[in-house]
Amino acid sequence: MLFKQQVWLRQKLLVLGSLAVGSLLYLVARVGSLDRLQPICPIEGRFGARGQAEFPLRALQFKRGLLHEFRKGNASKDQVRLHDLVQQLPKAIIIGVRKGGTRALLEMLNLHPAVVKASQEIHFFDNDENYAKGIEWYRKKMPFSYPQQITIEKSPAYFITEEVPERIYKMNSSIKLLIIVREPTTRAISDYTQVLEGKERKNKTYYKFEKLAIDPNTCEVNTKYKAVRTSIYTKHLERWLKYFPIEQFHIVDGDRLITEPLPELQLVEKFLNLPPRISQYNLYFNATRGFYCLRFNIIFNKCLAGSKGRIHPEVDPSVITKLRKFFHPFNQKFYQITGRTLNWP
Repeated sequence: MLFKQQVWLRQKLLVLGSLAVGSLLYLVARVGSLDRLQPICPIEGRFGARGQAEFPLRALQFKRGLLHEFRKGNASKDQVRLHDLVQQLPKAIIIGVRKGGTRALLEMLNLHPAVVKASQEIHFFDNDENYAKGIEWYRKKMPFSYPQQITIEKSPAYFITEEVPERIYKMNSSIKLLIIVREPTTRAISDYTQVLEGKERKNKTYYKFEKLAIDPNTCEVNTKYKAVRTSIYTKHLERWLKYFPIEQFHIVDGDRLITEPLPELQLVEKFLNLPPRISQYNLYFNATRGFYCLRFNIIFNKCLAGSKGRIHPEVDPSVITKLRKFFHPFNQKFYQITGRTLNWP
């Protein structure tokens, strides 16, 4: 009996040992393939002179856990100095648009090991009280990063707030600006849906979308309704162009980011002068959630919060048609200014 137990135990140990060795070989092969693809990548462009510094991006990837601890506040000043960490002002900002997919874009860009995201919306440039606290207050709101990385923050209200372009220009006139947009009518309905959900949580009633979007007196589109005004992208962009050239903006197709995220992310990598690093391996479709989730490595995956991808209420088709007809000339001008034509009706 004892002999049989010893034999059984040896077999178990052999199986476990084989599994461990197999897993180790897989990891070695995986890391080796990553090294062959991108052994050392310079971070080029406006963020630093070409060839100024080379940094192994895989090293940045493996230090993500350390940065996470610093973000949680679990770091001393000595540790910060030891690891050469800094809190940098953002070199790129996602300025909008609300309900265009700003959170999804930020989280997906964070897949890149040379990118560090500000987790919360800072609302520095659109909030007078915060802005009065000064640029150092803003810097201290940024995450810890390595000097070779770039920090990105997002606050969708920036795009539509009148004072913001000048304020950002005074901080950094060469900053790169990302605008993610969706089909204007869909975006307006999504905007309404979020507000409606908030009202329902508080057991409050709210008007139907049709009543807000259409002026009952004129039966025309109600441009006083904020969800409609926000979707007139060209009006807001023109205000930004008084301070920044169009070359400093990149338009992200928020509708395509939902269905085909990788091509959109590759365009952003190019715009930010980042070495291509995000691949299909990092993105997988979650059939239960109905959209793409993120794979940082073989251990850590992440999906967006459950509040993303809300089901929109049914809207009168005639109202949708009227809104799309209203937005059409503004969309055409937006295409002309930005040089990017989107597949909007």
